[in-house]
Amino acid sequence: MKRVLSLLVFVLVLNGCDDGNLIQEDINFETANMQNCSTNNIIYKLKEKEALLVEIPETSFTTEPSLSKTPTIIEINTTNRVVYRFYASNVSSDNICETIPPATPIVTDQWNATDGKIEIFTTAIKTTNTTDNSTKITGYKHNIVFKNITFAKNNGTQVYETFPFGEYEKSITPLPFLFDKTVEKCSTSNQIYNYTSSEALMLTIDPNLIVNEVTPLNSPRTGIIGTTTNVLTYRLFTGGVLTGDYFCNTTTPITPTMSQEWNGVTGVTGTSGIVEVTTTTNGPGSFKHTIVLKKVTLKKGNNDFLLGDNFIYGDLLTTN
Repeated sequence: MKRVLSLLVFVLVLNGCDDGNLIQEDINFETANMQNCSTNNIIYKLKEKEALLVEIPETSFTTEPSLSKTPTIIEINTTNRVVYRFYASNVSSDNICETIPPATPIVTDQWNATDGKIEIFTTAIKTTNTTDNSTKITGYKHNIVFKNITFAKNNGTQVYETFPFGEYEKSITPLPFLFDKTVEKCSTSNQIYNYTSSEALMLTIDPNLIVNEVTPLNSPRTGIIGTTTNVLTYRLFTGGVLTGDYFCNTTTPITPTMSQEWNGVTGVTGTSGIVEVTTTTNGPGSFKHTIVLKKVTLKKGNNDFLLGDNFIYGDLLTTN
């Protein structure tokens, strides 16, 4: 009898020492798809009667790829929220994104994250044209991981040192690059340019490449993209229509508004960033200079893309 009583007392003592932190319940959304609400800043995963919700500003998902080991870090608090929710029956996206939540299914329990960090590692999504090896950025992939996240539960807390939430992808409209092949040149400088109503591709070209002499067959004049000569710049504009008046000015006009600027990466002779000019006659005393950019990369911040093996910049017409 004494032994039985002692065992009962021992069990009661163990139960009395449980502060809630010892009970670990598995959170597993590895196979669930990432979704987002169009009307608010919630991204989420659903699994039958469970939902894992993250509410952070849209600006958290940058279009600047992360450098190695330098993700975007967001502190979890009452504004940047992570919530694990349980429902009485199966849940769908309609139950998450409505301004006024539906009456069903009923929420039966909810864990709120009270501490920790959200780490977001961003990479560009690129598509490759297999014909010319050019690439386009079509979106960004954001890998989201919770670090040292603490969930407050009814019976205590639950902590995860590292909790992978998943990858959130956002599509973008690729740069248009709708240039025709007619190139113009400033009369007072070595700048040549091609443009549409919303974009410009400018090249401060080495004057030795534009000579009114026919080049031998298969022997074009060549140079490489640099920082002082053969400087290549792409600009995308918003809030106005780009015209030829924008170019050849001492001071860059403030309109239309420039939204993006990409710069050519310095080339390597015989390998990349090559400017190639082939000159032919275009009538008496007239010449056509066909300019091709070979294996040229354009870069903005940590972003870059390839113009391809042979990007035809266009034809520049000159006369003696």
